[in-house]
Amino acid sequence: MPIPVISVAQMRQWEQATWKTGRSAAEVIRRAGGAVAGIAARLTHPGDHVLILAGKGHNGDDACLAGEHLTDRHSEILRIVEPESGRREVLSRLESAPALIIDGLFGIGLNRPLDPAWIQLIGAINGGQLPVLAVDVPSGLDADTGESQGAAVQATVTVTLAAPKSGLVTAKAWPFVGRLEVAPDIGLAPCPFESGLNWTLPADFAGYPPRRTVAGHKGTFGHVVIIAGSLGYHGAAVLAARAAMRAQPGLITVVTPKEVYPTVASQLQTAMVHPWKRGLVLPESTTAVVCGPGLASPNLSATLKAETRHLWRASPLPVIADASALDWLPPGPIESKGLRVITPHPGEAARMLRATADQVQADRPNALRKLSRRWGGCWVVLKGHQTLVGRAAGNIFINSSGNPYLAQGGSGDVLAGFIGGLVAQPMLQANTLLALRFGIWQHGAAADHLLATRPNWSVNDLVTELGACRP
Repeated sequence: MPIPVISVAQMRQWEQATWKTGRSAAEVIRRAGGAVAGIAARLTHPGDHVLILAGKGHNGDDACLAGEHLTDRHSEILRIVEPESGRREVLSRLESAPALIIDGLFGIGLNRPLDPAWIQLIGAINGGQLPVLAVDVPSGLDADTGESQGAAVQATVTVTLAAPKSGLVTAKAWPFVGRLEVAPDIGLAPCPFESGLNWTLPADFAGYPPRRTVAGHKGTFGHVVIIAGSLGYHGAAVLAARAAMRAQPGLITVVTPKEVYPTVASQLQTAMVHPWKRGLVLPESTTAVVCGPGLASPNLSATLKAETRHLWRASPLPVIADASALDWLPPGPIESKGLRVITPHPGEAARMLRATADQVQADRPNALRKLSRRWGGCWVVLKGHQTLVGRAAGNIFINSSGNPYLAQGGSGDVLAGFIGGLVAQPMLQANTLLALRFGIWQHGAAADHLLATRPNWSVNDLVTELGACRP
């Protein structure tokens, strides 16, 4: 199940509810330490030097217990209760360049500005420019607001315990949080809270997509039509089609302007490719349409744009609008009851909302809801770090996979094609949100796998890996 994003006060209430069941704080701390150690082990190698900075609170206890689990690493625990002497000790230890620093100085209860001596200590940690694993929250960060309390540790990875805290998923916190991971099972009672903002776990997709029936055929698994590509941007059509193949719908058709038709068709063997002509008629078997990847040529036909707008307004089929098509969509109610999805990155979202990208990033959930309301209550995939999916009302889900190397031209075309290939399948249309979330998670998980195994990967590699990750 997805995990709600909660406040510090809610986390405290959850803990108190747990103690009332008879579970002990010591057992929870022990399990939290084990969870931290698991991630520390993934970030290091046997024999590596791991420096553990432990404060006087429970975060320090979690960090110390993590050290006990790292039996095949050289773990050094530095208990810091006084910042000036602590800074000197930290600077001394940094000279040996430990493979990882575990930050357990301050926990989620910090809500006031730090004294100058603590700011200097955190500055020394950051100045070392070494990998840092923060426990629950980077020290110095307000876990509710995401604001730095004068200074905050710049973590490579933050492992937050039980559930994400609201401040950790704000854009202003990202430079300190780094990659956010959640350790959901640390022995607490079931979470008593719900939230409109939820964190996606890989386990949410256990057994998904469902097993196919043995008597299925091409018609059983849907037909996605991709309207994409233009002069100078033909590769987007190819990438979107190849990504759709990885979702394994029954059939894929690419419709592309005639000036790039030979180039696109020559690169696709298992998709049907047709040159676009006025009066576009979709195949009768079509079950979803993706439009927009690579439709960026300044000479693109105005009629093609008009036909895309008509599909958005009136087609009974699911329509996914991506890239250039986002600029053509008519705002307001949608005549059809068919599924509608838009997939903007922050810059595209800013244009659609007549705002700036900074304004979008400052409150991404609010931007998502505004987009959905303005475009007829459609589903919105707001791309970027911690991609969001949701609509004007109901839950919003934060994606947990992915890394900065997805910031390559063509990555968005791959995502559009892949989720189009999923949404086209009748067996997956009963739960559109789950299909979208799965597609987004797979896209990021493929990038994570590539980064771990092939650091200089390209978008073509992403297509090859797409869909192969298992929860």
